[in-house]
Amino acid sequence: MTSFFRKRAIRYPLTVLSILGVMAAVLLLLFQFWPGLLFSVLFIVTMGFTWKMEEQTYIETEKHIETLSYRMKKVGEEALLELPIGIILINEKNIVEWANPYAAKVFAHQETLIGDDLFDLSGQFHAILKNEKIENNVLTIGEQSYKVFYKAEEKLIYLFDITEQLVMETLYYADRTVLGIILVDNYDEVSQAMDDQTRSQLNSLVTSLVNSWGTTNGIFVKRIATDRFLAVFNEATLADLEKTKFSILDDIRETTAKQSTALTLSIGVGVGSTSLIELGELAQSSLDLVLGRGGDQVAIKRSDGKLKFYGGKTNPVEKRTRVRARVISHALRDLIQGSDKVFIMGHKMPDMDAIGAAIGVRKMARKNNIEGYVVVNFNELDGSVTRLMDEIRRDTDLFNQFITPDEALSMITEKSLIIVVDTHKPSMVIDERVIDKAEKVVVIDHHRRGEEFIKNTMLVYMEPYASSTAELVTELIEYQPKQEKLTMLESTALLAGIIVDTKSFTLRTGARTFEAASYLRTNGADTILVQRLLKEDIATYVLRSKLIETVELSDAGIAIAKGENQVVYGSVLIAQTADILLTMQGVAASFVIASRSDGKIGISARSLGELNVQLIMEELGGGGHLTNAACQLDVESVEAAKEMLTAVLNTKMERGNS
Repeated sequence: MTSFFRKRAIRYPLTVLSILGVMAAVLLLLFQFWPGLLFSVLFIVTMGFTWKMEEQTYIETEKHIETLSYRMKKVGEEALLELPIGIILINEKNIVEWANPYAAKVFAHQETLIGDDLFDLSGQFHAILKNEKIENNVLTIGEQSYKVFYKAEEKLIYLFDITEQLVMETLYYADRTVLGIILVDNYDEVSQAMDDQTRSQLNSLVTSLVNSWGTTNGIFVKRIATDRFLAVFNEATLADLEKTKFSILDDIRETTAKQSTALTLSIGVGVGSTSLIELGELAQSSLDLVLGRGGDQVAIKRSDGKLKFYGGKTNPVEKRTRVRARVISHALRDLIQGSDKVFIMGHKMPDMDAIGAAIGVRKMARKNNIEGYVVVNFNELDGSVTRLMDEIRRDTDLFNQFITPDEALSMITEKSLIIVVDTHKPSMVIDERVIDKAEKVVVIDHHRRGEEFIKNTMLVYMEPYASSTAELVTELIEYQPKQEKLTMLESTALLAGIIVDTKSFTLRTGARTFEAASYLRTNGADTILVQRLLKEDIATYVLRSKLIETVELSDAGIAIAKGENQVVYGSVLIAQTADILLTMQGVAASFVIASRSDGKIGISARSLGELNVQLIMEELGGGGHLTNAACQLDVESVEAAKEMLTAVLNTKMERGNS
């Protein structure tokens, strides 16, 4: 705009107009003297006035531009010095060359910042200058918070005070609504044999405890069923509850135990959304997850999918009724009969429980006159499973039903049914392509449910109380058509799975476990064959002994043993070593770390119940049960895996086992 006025472009048309006027005046004077004279006088007066106005306008414009430039310069200086924005200019050595007064006020202990090392003002500038994110480049100085923008090319730093904004954000997020669904896990079973008066007293006790907890923490609690409550609170309250690790779980368990009723709570919490519908769905999903993990704990699920768990200190209580097993068995029968083929698949590096359960499910398909196939990666079999497969090879009819994942993929149709046993994690199945291709998937598992889960399942039968998946499958078989009985080998495979997972009926064994074993024994299960299958060679015994030699025992009773980096250990061997360590005097929990054949580092964890090893393994990407869990780490060495395990253990010990 300034250059346009200073070029005085208006002079060009004025000059042309003047020339044309002179030419017109000369012509008029030659042909019409008096009219020409009059025109000439008027033209000279008009053009003179016009040129004078142009000159005056130019002079005034120049003055205005000069005044405006001065004012703009002064405003710029005022802005640099007076605006509530910190401005710091640094050199190549990160020394402050100039800073406005506001920046000096930010660092109140400094009279002037010029000449100071930037990193002496705040160590957080290291990360900012390296373009690393530190809380979205928020700098905290005293009670004030500043948003930092760094211009690397100009070596310029801007500081914007966002203290009030952060306070408002904190208040907003703290006041967002949270929904919780509280379920009394075993209310029906406990109250079933009670008379009306005792049941009423139990109801009053539970309601009183829950309402008292709600009143103390500012939570609106409403009983919506005999065994269910709805809780409404906000995120600030949720943060306080997390600090106490949801003490209501312990209060209910301990108080009712004194009344000889031993009730526990499961709580599902939905958080992180402004939609009440979504919060309700998150809360229900969390509750389902808690029940799949055995109850007596809290699951907090956010709208972004993140999960937190609290509690889970007690073992799942065995169910006293077979109604659920019968209902599931009938539903599974209908699914099998509506399929053209059934494909059964366990987890990678299958153990006796996975193979035994798969054989049992294959028998269910056979009972319903549907072809069933067990999907196995024959390169992953070792130890007792290999000996079991040798026995199966002698039974041509059974062995022909064992196929590879590639064969299964070529045989699967739209009507095919995939049944996954002994795992619920897609990353753990023998071949994930099989479940991805199938439209109908069923999961049968006895592990506590983790965050990772197979999607779009038609039927899920997960019972953490069960000793093994083989036990669950055995119960399901009892409600299938009776026209074909289990063979000796099929019964033996199922019994071997139960024996391996219970450590010969010493761990996680309930009345239902013995009932399932009795049923299998009635159908010809050979206990001598089981012993022969589970035998180990001397080399394995020696290798396990060398693992035990490396054990380190802490004052807290935690035993950690580790193998050599270059030696590959079988998953069964690692688990057996952890079991043996747990039998030693003074050991409350055992962890065995060793290299696996798949190139990963495996950790097998066991405890007597005082330490929840499931939560520890979940921190490392694994899972399992309260007393029996494992994980696989993709790290370079056994030592690196041990450091990760030790860090998680230290964290758990500091904040308590929850």
